[in-house]
Amino acid sequence: MTERMMENKREILTSVKDETLIEKRRNQMIRGAVKLFKEKGFHRTTTREIAKEAGFSIGTLYEYIRTKEDVLYLVCDSIYEQVNLRLSELEGQDGTIEGLRSAIGHYYKLIDDMNDEFVVMYQESKSLPKDALQYVLTKEMEMVSLFEDRIRKCVQSGEIHLNEQEIPIAAHHVVVQGQMWAFRRWAIHKTYTLEQFISIQTAFLLHGVLGE
Repeated sequence: MTERMMENKREILTSVKDETLIEKRRNQMIRGAVKLFKEKGFHRTTTREIAKEAGFSIGTLYEYIRTKEDVLYLVCDSIYEQVNLRLSELEGQDGTIEGLRSAIGHYYKLIDDMNDEFVVMYQESKSLPKDALQYVLTKEMEMVSLFEDRIRKCVQSGEIHLNEQEIPIAAHHVVVQGQMWAFRRWAIHKTYTLEQFISIQTAFLLHGVLGE
């Protein structure tokens, strides 16, 4: 995980010391919570329901989290940790069009893998408490910054021609256009495969927004 992401990662208190067990239980919570949040919404879902869906008691759940918002933070972190992990696999390709193309593809495939998580995060953000909403928005901007850094390196290497004001907008385009796969799936998935979607969107981005 990048230093920036570690600095902004919210600490969630737990009475359990076994890191492996913490990760296992919290992943179970995430899967159960995402299913329920998508079906019922954040406010109508109870922690007891999350515990039941995750496969353990409410008492066990409270050994790993303190509030329902904690579960939402875990969902949020799981998305952005995976984005960072997948992009870190491309180290050595920074500053090249092919590296940027690969980064876009990795990100869009992650959206496909975590489709429900993405939908839940953005669907429920409107009803979050102020501090929880700010946390989600901060993590979103961290994700945008990952692409902003890659685009800037392509500009510095001369492979893309954008000015400093245009770089952040280009990064937002990459992130938002990928999220279309989650939010417009009811229409897009009927017509395009994931590979087709990635190919077309990447072409639009590289030839349009990024000017290549």
